[in-house]
Amino acid sequence: MRLPTGPIARSTLRTSAVLGLRLVVQAGTLLLIARLLGPGQFGAFAGVAALAVLLGTLSTFGTHLVLLGEVSKDRGRREQVLPYAIPCTILCGSLLLITYQAACLWWLEVRNISTSVLLLVGITETLFQPLLALMVSEHHAIGFIARSQLLQLLPMVLRLGTAGLVFFWQPSQPLSAYAVGYAMASVFALIYNLRKLPMCWPSWREWRLPSKNEWSGALGYAAINITKAGPGELDKALAARLLSYGSAGIYVAGARVVGALVLPIIAMTLSALPRLFRHGHGAAGRNLLVWMYGAALIYSIFLASVLWLVAPGFNLVFGVHYVGISDVIRLLCIAIPGMALRLVSGNALMALGKPWMRVGFEAVGLATLALASVWLVDSRGAQGLPLALAFAEWGMAIVGACLVMQARLEISRVDRKDLKAGEIK
Repeated sequence: MRLPTGPIARSTLRTSAVLGLRLVVQAGTLLLIARLLGPGQFGAFAGVAALAVLLGTLSTFGTHLVLLGEVSKDRGRREQVLPYAIPCTILCGSLLLITYQAACLWWLEVRNISTSVLLLVGITETLFQPLLALMVSEHHAIGFIARSQLLQLLPMVLRLGTAGLVFFWQPSQPLSAYAVGYAMASVFALIYNLRKLPMCWPSWREWRLPSKNEWSGALGYAAINITKAGPGELDKALAARLLSYGSAGIYVAGARVVGALVLPIIAMTLSALPRLFRHGHGAAGRNLLVWMYGAALIYSIFLASVLWLVAPGFNLVFGVHYVGISDVIRLLCIAIPGMALRLVSGNALMALGKPWMRVGFEAVGLATLALASVWLVDSRGAQGLPLALAFAEWGMAIVGACLVMQARLEISRVDRKDLKAGEIK
């Protein structure tokens, strides 16, 4: 098999460099905020922020992925998608903001975070960030993958700056101060990205709600978006619900470290996605998938091994208040290969035109994660949550790979039928 040493490999390297910068930014922000707030308040904040991110994945109702797919095939199709994608995002995001506020008060039962902080985080993740996702998808679709990641990185860099200012300023209400900067970072990124778009967005006079067929077409992508983000965010929300805030803070800090280190796999899948959309049904797509699975498996096993060895060092990095984080990270190492393979399978199914297959196996994985978390936390305490995540990730990885093979076989059968019908004619 010939390795893809051409455009995808180069794009992966460029995107990996950008996501490497993202790793540094996320690590810096995580360390500053974790030390600033302490495990208790950090655990509560991480839980509500994860819930906001999870709900915010539904704000575009999948239209940013519709935009990605359509513009990848023909740049002129942006004018058909954006007029309904923008108002759809604003409408859905507003409804989800209300849902988020209610869930924080009644499901997570947050008591040590003010309503103003909840509102700022909610608006950012259900409205500002989804609008930014539309802009990023447009750059991604036309092949500017590294640039799209830089634009997506901008609010994270600004949040790191905010975290640094708050850390050194030490105000009496540090979380409230950080929440203001958290929201303003996304506002600034939106304004900047509007100026960097290849073409201006359509005027509000051209906006309209999606037609019935457009709602239906976006529904699969909306489901994909929440099930894709779910494994990376649901466990943080569950930690705030099932564990004490102190234990939740330690778990979330460890989980964020592990999640950040999987970024090269995300870089690879992002770089290959436009080509998978175009050629995923042919022999080139098959070879690309084999390469992606192999690279993901090798990298993830290497990463898990190294992280297992260096895990004790994180006790020193996070300080005395986060004693036990090394044990959490070592348990999470079990999940890393499954996490990487699940990412490849999910994107492959989407590119192969099987979005509901992806939704199905990731939705079952999320249900498994929720049920296993309740059971294992009850029987094993704080150690149960990383074990539940590992169980769910490996389950999704195995089922997802089987579904990709099934989808490829179905495509091959259809292609052979079409070829035979053509020969008969």
